[in-house]
Amino acid sequence: MARKLAVIGAGLMGSGIAQVSAQAGWEVVLRDVTDEALTRGTDGIKASYDKFVSKGKLEAEDAGAALARITTTTDLDACADADVVVEAVFEKLEVKHEIFRALDKIVREDAVLASNTSAIPITKIAAVTERPERVVGTHFFSPVPMMQLCELVRGYKTSDETLARAREFAESVGKTCIVVNRDVAGFVTTRLICALVVEAAKLHESGVASAEDIDLACKLGFGHAMGPLATADLTGVDILLHATSNIYTESQDEKFAAPELMRRMVDAGDIGRKSGQGFYEH
Repeated sequence: MARKLAVIGAGLMGSGIAQVSAQAGWEVVLRDVTDEALTRGTDGIKASYDKFVSKGKLEAEDAGAALARITTTTDLDACADADVVVEAVFEKLEVKHEIFRALDKIVREDAVLASNTSAIPITKIAAVTERPERVVGTHFFSPVPMMQLCELVRGYKTSDETLARAREFAESVGKTCIVVNRDVAGFVTTRLICALVVEAAKLHESGVASAEDIDLACKLGFGHAMGPLATADLTGVDILLHATSNIYTESQDEKFAAPELMRRMVDAGDIGRKSGQGFYEH
């Protein structure tokens, strides 16, 4: 299998995907709209490699070689010769449409076009291309270097070959895959965590139990590594509200109707760890 990867978006997810891919031997071009974003992304990758080296999990020479396999650019045309392209930008359909329309005109006919979306149907993203059979979901988990799962999502027209190549790519960078055969909004994992967070937030909002006790119940009762409200703080209450709203819009399923508490927290800027306050103080 040829080994050239283009990653669109140098944020937390995009830089993480670039990091594990370069470490696995892929030549990676990392693209974002500003040099500042690219510098932030590559600084994060270097810091992460350094941490692995200091813990003895990666040889310094291997870290240096991996870093050398990553090139950065603000030019989308640099994706032209990629075998696999992974889009990892903001979860907004219009933004993704703009990128996929452009990629459709730039990349090779046989390239796999993948989206790292966690909640938007792949079929909707693929619809703006002339090659929907080549579009697939590759939903990685944060932080990418630590999390083993990749959720592969088959759009309405995704071909078996595209799904197989996406699996080959994800497994080559050390991930274990699950396959989502029907392109429902939120796929498997986002639907599960959103349903759990929404119910936990409702229980907390109505005074049934404290955030701490709800999380403790999930950890000790179900063996979860982290409770749903602590997970919301880690992911970002705003991100989960956006995801669950997307799923509710698509499905009209009441269990994805976020409680007022989550909306008010986002309005007030209490969005979790990144703001210092969410369901918990950080």
